[in-house]
Amino acid sequence: MNFMKKAVFVWAFFSVFGYVSPVNAASLYIDPPFPNLQMGDSVTLSVRLDTNEAEEECINAVDGVISYSENLSPVDVSIGDSIFSMWVEQPKIDKEKRTITFAGGVPNGYCGRIPGDPRLTNTIVQLIFRAPGFTIGATTGTTTGKVEFLPETTAYLNDGFGTKAELSMFGSSIELGDTPGTQLQDPWREAVVTDTLEPAPFGITIEKIPPETGKYYAIFNTTDKQTGIDQYQVIEEPIANRFSFNWGRADAPWVTTRSPHLLEDQSLNSVIRVKAIDKAGNEYIATYVPDEAMRTLPVESMVLYGVLGFLLLTFLVVIGYILRKHIQKRRAAVNEIAPEEVV
Repeated sequence: MNFMKKAVFVWAFFSVFGYVSPVNAASLYIDPPFPNLQMGDSVTLSVRLDTNEAEEECINAVDGVISYSENLSPVDVSIGDSIFSMWVEQPKIDKEKRTITFAGGVPNGYCGRIPGDPRLTNTIVQLIFRAPGFTIGATTGTTTGKVEFLPETTAYLNDGFGTKAELSMFGSSIELGDTPGTQLQDPWREAVVTDTLEPAPFGITIEKIPPETGKYYAIFNTTDKQTGIDQYQVIEEPIANRFSFNWGRADAPWVTTRSPHLLEDQSLNSVIRVKAIDKAGNEYIATYVPDEAMRTLPVESMVLYGVLGFLLLTFLVVIGYILRKHIQKRRAAVNEIAPEEVV
């Protein structure tokens, strides 16, 4: 995630979504803090956010960097239960650096639990890790796996200025046993298997970025409250084929993308479909048919019409030239005959 994108993201949040007096008392923590795993087991860790509710502290955005020790294997990351609705950087696992990064936020900020909330609704992301199975040469005995926030992790107050919050951070220490358990523990797999609901319905908007002078982009977003959104795919088809089912074929050319998506057909003469797919493979497809007032001639058509126009103009010029030469010859012939008739 480059610095400029994050800066724009933070500026947009704090210049648009109101003001709350800054109080430096936010905390990020990983729950559970001290789980136990046997060989081959997996665990789901929740990254949670707390604010100082008594002081009406609100957090607009979090830019997180989490590290994990080499004796842990990351399996997946889910944002299905996230309190954040906007993501400038979707959670990403970097196995080479052994880090998990994300950057997201929520309009008007997260201000803490509401009455009746058991404080389990303050999840930003869920991290799924697996304890290693049998490894040749591995040491015996219980070891500890670490999942911790790195110093680069930052939270921003909802104060209209993008002020950095003074942040307390607490990681998780995972006790790793050296023998298999009596039964394999894999709550994430169970969650995926039981997820039969499609992502929430959503719409597509088309905007020029930048306005007036830019190119057309498709903008979209949705949530999945079980396993979370895995990816988005997009397809553009000529409007003439809008009632066909070509996009439903197994070999349809869907393209994996993210929002905002730069449209290939800048003339807006194509039906735009966006498919949201959750971690369990359930999907929802949104469709956008551009209004006639938005459509222009495709570049290919403009080139074709230009070529045809040029050929037509050339044809007319040639015909005109031939006719003019023919008329000149007839006049010359008449002029040669005229004197004899006079004599």
